[in-house]
Amino acid sequence: MRQPSAPPFNAPAARRLRAALGMGPEHVAYGMRASYGLPYVTPDLVIAWERGIAAPGPAELTALAGVLWCSPGELLGRPQSLREHRIARAVAPEDVAHAVGMDLRGYLRMEESGQWRGNERQSAALAEVLGLALPDFVAVTGREAKLADLLHSAVTTRWQAYVRPVMKLAPLDKGVVEDVLQELYDDYQGHMAATLSWGGGSRDASDSGKEFIERIVANFWAAAEGRTA
Repeated sequence: MRQPSAPPFNAPAARRLRAALGMGPEHVAYGMRASYGLPYVTPDLVIAWERGIAAPGPAELTALAGVLWCSPGELLGRPQSLREHRIARAVAPEDVAHAVGMDLRGYLRMEESGQWRGNERQSAALAEVLGLALPDFVAVTGREAKLADLLHSAVTTRWQAYVRPVMKLAPLDKGVVEDVLQELYDDYQGHMAATLSWGGGSRDASDSGKEFIERIVANFWAAAEGRTA
């Protein structure tokens, strides 16, 4: 079984929070040893975390957050996986499994594999218990790659044919999806037309098109947010 990746530790945030409390690395290390039963934590280890040389594991992250009087999420970068979102929200796997109506072992298998297989009701419960925004929900349930493929096809062919397929992955209002797909289509086609007019610069057109496609999911969410704010 593939081991899940470590959560993205935000080293500058840890250093900033410690300094704001007027604590030294030795105070942090002592608090983690005395209050959280982590006898191996030394000031040098705390410094290594703050310099990005090493990163704390889940138990260490929870203890560090406790010593620094913050939530674990404040010590993380933007979570990317289901496991990272759970840790950022300081929710135990048992609590997530209970909330979505799964046995713990089954939930952990999904978390470790990165493949969410819950039904619609379980997916809604997952989004609620972890406070997932729609872009994060799509990403952690393994739908982002499919969304990228659909958006790619929408901007390179007829966007109207992809409204419903996109809505199945990203449950937004139909009008919002239509407006966003048309905007992305117009942007892509206009961009390609402009680059192709530069004296037959096919390489420029190809590079520009690839760059647009690479960020198309981010552009989709940004455009959607502007219409739903």
